[in-house]
Amino acid sequence: MNAGQLAALIAAGFFAVAMCAVVYVLTRLARLIAAATALVTSYQAGADDVLTRTRAAVERADEQLARTGALADGVDQVAASLSDLSVQVSAVAGTARLLATGLGTPVLRLAAAGHGVRHALAMRRTAHARGPHRDAAAQVTALPEGTQR
Repeated sequence: MNAGQLAALIAAGFFAVAMCAVVYVLTRLARLIAAATALVTSYQAGADDVLTRTRAAVERADEQLARTGALADGVDQVAASLSDLSVQVSAVAGTARLLATGLGTPVLRLAAAGHGVRHALAMRRTAHARGPHRDAAAQVTALPEGTQR
């Protein structure tokens, strides 16, 4: 074998070893890419699940906001109604004060006079009902001193 053939044989050996190394590296790289693909796929599935739950949460929040808006509108209507009622009650209270001031004293005097008349009539009726018995009771109580009952 001459020097050219020996150099070609050594070059072929190095080329074979280099190709084995390249095949080994490519095999490892293929495994790494497969693992990365599986990892990305699992993250994507998890992200899809998170996005689905997030969409559901946003929809629920939107529904709650719609209900809250409806309640706020109802509260505004109630507040407006209460404001109108307050104005009406103030007007009625003013009228009631005027009536109480204007009519209160005469009605109170009339009621007191009626009570006095009823009381006087009741006393008179009881006095007439006791009539003769009352005089006898007065005589019994007025016994002279020293007499016994």
